[in-house]
Amino acid sequence: MTVTRGARTPVAPTELLTIEQAAAHLGTGERFVRRLISQRRIPFVKLGRHVRLERSALDEFIDDGRIPSR
Repeated sequence: MTVTRGARTPVAPTELLTIEQAAAHLGTGERFVRRLISQRRIPFVKLGRHVRLERSALDEFIDDGRIPSR
């Protein structure tokens, strides 16, 4: 665990994925992931000109779309 500057509680590191890696994790194409980002349906991180997605945000997106069986 790492501690952010000025913070007193440890923060668990999050894994950041590229759009290509996120698409592979979701089992979709990159175009779908880019659409999710442009529609602000999934949170993302901007690092300069690079866009990254947290694996935990993708897992939450998957869980939100889960339809329970009867």
